[in-house]
Amino acid sequence: MPVITNIADLKKLHERRTPRMFYDYAESGSWTEQTFRENTTDFDKIRLRQRIAVDMTGRTTKTKMIGEDVSMPVALAPVGLTGMQNADGEMKAARAAETFGVPFTLSTMSICSIEDVASVTTKPFWFQVYTLRDDDFMKRLLDRAKAANCSTIVITVDLQVMGQRHKDIKNGLSAPPKLTPRSILNLATKVPWGLEMLQTKRRFFGNIVGHAKGVEDPTSLASWTNEAFDQSLNWERIAQLRRMWDGKVILKGILDAEDAKLALNVGADAIIVSNHGGRQLDGALSSIRALPSILEAVGDKIEVHLDSGIRSGQDVLKAIAMGATGTYIGRAYVHGLGAMGEAGVTKALEVIHKELDTTMALCGETAVTDLGRHNLLIPKDFEGQWQD
Repeated sequence: MPVITNIADLKKLHERRTPRMFYDYAESGSWTEQTFRENTTDFDKIRLRQRIAVDMTGRTTKTKMIGEDVSMPVALAPVGLTGMQNADGEMKAARAAETFGVPFTLSTMSICSIEDVASVTTKPFWFQVYTLRDDDFMKRLLDRAKAANCSTIVITVDLQVMGQRHKDIKNGLSAPPKLTPRSILNLATKVPWGLEMLQTKRRFFGNIVGHAKGVEDPTSLASWTNEAFDQSLNWERIAQLRRMWDGKVILKGILDAEDAKLALNVGADAIIVSNHGGRQLDGALSSIRALPSILEAVGDKIEVHLDSGIRSGQDVLKAIAMGATGTYIGRAYVHGLGAMGEAGVTKALEVIHKELDTTMALCGETAVTDLGRHNLLIPKDFEGQWQD
């Protein structure tokens, strides 16, 4: 077993073990992938202030996200097709997250169903939903989430129109994978993955197939998906979706200060500054560069979280020191899952926690809740200077 010291180590193992179409699904962005790349490289532009001669005993990374205790300000982001990275992947990731003390967010487009995840967890988890047009399906979906003891829903608001991801088209992405000469050749090199997938019945979209009207098998899913997403989405529709749920609500996909202000009016408990991991509008700002203006606009009125680009505990620290109250990892934990299953998700969380704890100490802080801009050196033009 190789020594794992960072997320990049898990990424290499993930690529080696998982079929190309599913690895590429996780590790790609839309169009030229500019935003996908800058989500991570923009973190490198922020420097840390080292402080010395501070008593570092009794350090803690514990805090709260929307009122829930967390062992560190990190949640597992909703990621579709996670059960294709590793057999029963969502169930494995949820168990790892619960044991570690961080929130797990299940995607509507998961392979394992809400009920599957509830069967292997003992604490409430979060559930991500899209802004779909079918109210009947949405209400039944939310009823299932309530029955599964989900505490929070995360409404994705940046997917009215699907961004084009070239690799997915070229790979013929599907769940389960369609058998073509190219895919068969690749699957033949992923025997351990294939043997595990043969031992599970969960190979389709568990929250959709058999639940959405007219979707009784995978072949009818594509047409349903094309029709389900609501291109007429507006703020009133988001408010309607919020009223369907009597628990906590987070809006995911805010990237502009004006949208952040509008989000205050729909009764959300938090917003997530996110560009969908660089998978939607290519050429948009990275999430970390968009964060300051959004915090300036609404930071004291609603919790502001950050998603897209987190690959290390240092990234987590930078986002929190900037003013975010929580962060999300997607690719970082998926690399662990694809590499080593549940143990890999745990390893990803351990890596990020150690990096966060050590960096916090070297910055002279003993509590993650004490982090602030005083811990950072931020370039004067970090947000960019743009023409009106």
